Formats: sequence, C-alpha cells, structure tokens
Amino acid sequence: MPVIAFSPLLSVPSGAQYRPICRFYATQSPQSSSDNFKDLAGPPEDSKLSPLSPLPTPTPSNTPPTPPPDWDENPNFNISAFSQLPHTNFGVNQHILINNEFKEALRQILWQFRAPIRYAFAYGSGVFPQSSSRSSGPPVRTSNNPAILAAQGSEGKMIDFIFGVSHTQHWHSLNLQQHRDHYSALGSLGSAVVSRVQDRWGAGVYFNPYVTVNGTLIKYGVVSLETLCRDLSTWDTLYLAGRLQKPVKILRDDPRVRLANQVNLISALRTALLLLPETFTETRLYGTIAGISYMGDPRMSLPTENPNKVANIVSNQLPNFRRLYAPLVETLPNVSFQDPRCRNPSWADDPTTDAILKQDMDPIKRGNMVRRLPKSFRAKLYSHYQRKFKIPDQDFEMMMEACRDEDATGIKRRQGGELDQRIANDLGSLRREIGEVIKRTIGWPSSSQSLKGVLTAGFGRTKRYVGDKVGKYKEGKEGRIGESESTEALSPKGETTEDKNQESTNSKTNDK
Repeated sequence: MPVIAFSPLLSVPSGAQYRPICRFYATQSPQSSSDNFKDLAGPPEDSKLSPLSPLPTPTPSNTPPTPPPDWDENPNFNISAFSQLPHTNFGVNQHILINNEFKEALRQILWQFRAPIRYAFAYGSGVFPQSSSRSSGPPVRTSNNPAILAAQGSEGKMIDFIFGVSHTQHWHSLNLQQHRDHYSALGSLGSAVVSRVQDRWGAGVYFNPYVTVNGTLIKYGVVSLETLCRDLSTWDTLYLAGRLQKPVKILRDDPRVRLANQVNLISALRTALLLLPETFTETRLYGTIAGISYMGDPRMSLPTENPNKVANIVSNQLPNFRRLYAPLVETLPNVSFQDPRCRNPSWADDPTTDAILKQDMDPIKRGNMVRRLPKSFRAKLYSHYQRKFKIPDQDFEMMMEACRDEDATGIKRRQGGELDQRIANDLGSLRREIGEVIKRTIGWPSSSQSLKGVLTAGFGRTKRYVGDKVGKYKEGKEGRIGESESTEALSPKGETTEDKNQESTNSKTNDK
C-alpha cells in the first residue's frame, strides 16, 4: 500500500538551502479500478507509522519509478484504473488521515445509498475542526454514532459530503425511490427534472441538506464525474475545485478524479506563488491557497460566513495542508523550503512549525507558472489583461495563437510567452487583478447555486441553513472562534497586512 513520507537532508552544507526531501514508498502495486469502492487506493490509515514520518531507505526492489517530468502538461483523463496514473503513488498526498473509527463511520453512511457512488469525500468543520476552542453552550447531538460523537466532541455538527456519480438522472431515479424524504417538493416532478435543475443551474451540484442517514445528520451534494473533473482541471467555476484545494477526507476514490485533483492542487500552488513575495511562511502560503475560492464567493460579503474562516482553517489544519502541498512544492523548480527546522525528522507532523519558503522571482519562471494555470481560468486572465494593457485585438489574437496548447504538429510544451511574463511581472497589482478574475469565475456559479438551494432544499431547510450560517458569522465577529496570532489575521482573500504593505510598495516602485 502506498505511503508518503518526508525526510530532511541528513547533512546540509554551510550556506545551502534546507530542502526537505519527499520520498515515496510502495509495498504493493496499484489496485484495479474495481477496488475504488473500497478506497484501497489511499494510504494505510491504521498503520502505526505516521504517513509523514521518515522511513528506512527503500531497496531497489520496492523503489517506484521516477515520476515523469511535467506530468501536468498533457494529462490523460481517459483512464479507468489507478495503474494508468503517471506513477505508482501519484496523488497519495490527497488522502488525509483521520481517526480510523471515525473514517469507518463515515464510510458506513455511504453504504446506506443503493444508488452507485463512484467518488465521495467528506469535508468542512464536521470532519476537520476549524477551532481549537469548544463552544460554551450546551452540547449539540447530531449523531448517535460513538465514533462521530468522539470526533466532534460537544460541538455536534452536520457532516458535509460530495458524491461523484456517472449519470445524474439515473442516480436520482434510484435515490428518489429509496430516500424520497431527502428531497424537497421538486422531487415529486421526477428524476429528469431534478437532474436538469442540477446540471443547468449553478455549479452543477444538487444538495440535500439536513437529512439523517444511519443516525447522523448530513448534507450531501451530487455532481457528475464529468462536471467535477472539468472544474478541477480547468477551473471553469472553481466551486468544487476550491473545496478540494483544502483538506478533505476522500472515502471513495476514482483515478480520473485523482488525476484532475492533482492538477487542481498544483494550479492552486502556482496561483498562490504568483500572489506571494519572494520569502514567506507556510501559513501565508496555505492561507493564500485556502482564500482563493473565497475571493469570489458572494457569501463572504454577507453576514452568513465566519469572517475568520480562512484563518481558522489554516491554523487548525496546518499538518493537513502540509501533507497536500509539501510534496508538490518539491516538484516545482522555482520554490523551496529554507528553514533549519526542516532538518528535524518530526517537523512535518509538528503543527507549531511554520516553515519559511523562498521562491525565484525571475520573470521567465513566473511567466511559465502563468502559462500553466488551468485553461478556462487562464483565458479569463488573458482577456482581463488585454483590457488592462490595452493590447489591440490583432496583436492579442497573435499572442493567443502562440499560447495554444496544441497545433497541427501535436501538443506543445507550455512555456510562458511575452504576455505571460508581463502578467507575472505586474507585481504591484497582480493580487488585485487575479482576485477580479476569480470573482468573475466563481461569482455567478456560486450565487446561482445558492439561489438554487431554495428550490432544491425547500424553504424550511434553507431558512435553517441560513440561520446556522448567520450564527457562525456572529460568533466569528465576537472573536470566539479560532483566534490565532500565528495566522497573521488572514483575510478571506488570504491576505495579511504585510501582503497589503508589500503591494503598496510594489505599486510605488512600478510607478517610478
């Protein structure tokens, strides 16, 4: 079973960078696609060894092949087995560890659905705490499962799921027969209407909130695998891609989704690097990543979300973010860890370590990162900068032709061109400009998805959901949730005061 581990350099020459080495280990070959219902593609969660702990150097017989360079240049999404992924342990970083009994309790919920679920993950504060403090109010009971009660403590929370399915109408047809009470009055119109509402409005997700399954209060969203993979790989809405840029618990895996999500994660890392200065901390990196999807979410401008949400997520899940992104940092040539604390073998599991990183600000390398952003999102960014730089249409068309991923000869290597380098070098306002593009990307899908919720969930459940969100907003405003100085007061955009000062300085420098 594949395991991922970090080990620091054993000896570091004077003046050299401290670059932790990410090593991959495998003790058996990848399983077939038929095993994905059992989630056997993930790391061994019952192992006594932490997945981020150093392991003995592997022997040549169990050393996996070297991952192919630039695997994200032309990913093949027409795969059906984990053995067709770029390398043996590809994407194992996506499998976040949780308590084994809690994990099994979540899996048991999935087995209560007769309609086939190809891919599933649980997410949100019901799975990963977003506060180190406990509520002072009376205990809330949202489950009768001992493992779930133990994991959530006195703060019982609804658990959120996303189900990836092959055919939405067929899935809803089966689910309506088994769980008609999960649906609003819309369900009485049949699965064809339900699936049409799901696929044509909003971000392509159909949510059923506040339903009890196997004795536990849950909310589950249904999405087609095609819609999910498209958003992960191109960022056409960022609605689901944004959720998977933060730690989630994958309960059923699928090779296509794992590949698309790895593209999503490395794209989020590149976007964050474009927004950050030369030297920064892990907290700032993960805060910027976590804030990407909230930049354009209209709910963040309403009193329906905890204003400290990004800071809470990062401060309470630092090791999980590290598991997601530290292996990807190792694959990029223009960024590295530069912190002596990374020499400590236990640094990767230490939530108090906020390691320092440094990136190369060379315009050519940064232009290459722009060029490798997701296709749909990159097209919006190009269009935005055409207006800003006042590039004539004819010249812009020539630039776009040079930036095509394919031509008559086949796939082209994604090297940053003149426009990519100009965008990357716009240090004074790049954060603001990317923020505007993100708002354009997620604003309407998120807004229409929220409006669709009134129809799909019904008025009563929608009122309850909004009431809960307003309660979280008030608690956050009162400062009772997840206060942490280590997060440097990250805003929903992932900004800090230092970021804003840096942007102001850069703007003045560019004006000169």
